[in-house]
Amino acid sequence: MSDNHFSNMRLVCGSAHSQLGSDIAKCLGIELGKMRISKFSCGEIYARVEESIRGNEIYVLQTIGDTPNDDFMELFLIMDALKRASASAIHVIIPHYGYARQDKKSAPREPISARLMADLLSAVGFDRLITVDLHADQIQGFFSQPVDHLTAMPLFVDYFSKKNLSDLVVVAPDAGRAKFAKKLGDKLGAELAILHKTRPDHNVAEIVNIVGNVKGKTLLLVDDMVDTAGSVTSGIEALRKYGCNDNIYLATTHAIFSGPAIDRLSQAGFKEVVVTDTIPVKKHFEGLKVLSMAPMLAEALKRNHEHHSISSLYL
Repeated sequence: MSDNHFSNMRLVCGSAHSQLGSDIAKCLGIELGKMRISKFSCGEIYARVEESIRGNEIYVLQTIGDTPNDDFMELFLIMDALKRASASAIHVIIPHYGYARQDKKSAPREPISARLMADLLSAVGFDRLITVDLHADQIQGFFSQPVDHLTAMPLFVDYFSKKNLSDLVVVAPDAGRAKFAKKLGDKLGAELAILHKTRPDHNVAEIVNIVGNVKGKTLLLVDDMVDTAGSVTSGIEALRKYGCNDNIYLATTHAIFSGPAIDRLSQAGFKEVVVTDTIPVKKHFEGLKVLSMAPMLAEALKRNHEHHSISSLYL
């Protein structure tokens, strides 16, 4: 694919995941746009576009990783720089949308942070959002702009289909992921089980019941994100009490892996932990497999630029 094919388009990348930006550019056969990102000694972020983009359609990639506040602020400044450089359109690619867990009021006097981030992005100004596996589908409704909500499900289906796992049950860690788990199970020819959990505090989960038969089964536990890994490790303990076999797999789109996550996952006894690279995976352990989102994101960018449907990528 030649540069001329995208002569009026540029892909620029923030500092949160430069490797993914390079991989997407490679898939498209283009060069990344020239951006300068730095910090003043006081911690303020500086962003500058180092080439003319006047009249160009711009795609800006910035995932929200392990420094979410800096990542969002950097994105706001990049978007503002692009506007002031006279970009004709700005499409924002946020593979992992930070603050998504706070999508509703669960207690009095707390913010709806996912909506606030949407309002801040809209206040800066953009034309389209491309994202992957939002924590809750309704977050799309927080935006007035079009949202292309991709999913890592095709990657998981392709990967686990090749394993030909017998007596497989796909396990949802809570009711919120039951729909995703059911779709994945249908595509893999597997049964469904659902964990019923409560959250007495942030990053604390207690499993109180399991719906479905897991006795003697091979299990695939799926979730949109793993942060401290408290939920999935408590889940695996509960599943073992219900008599599953030793072949337990974990698949998650967003490998946040903060705090004790790596230690917990490496000691939990998973046969394999399969993640995508929506967030840079900085620490590896035995049994960790990372699947690349670059081809799917590149295809979404290409189809959007050419005004073709991208629904087949996520339906």
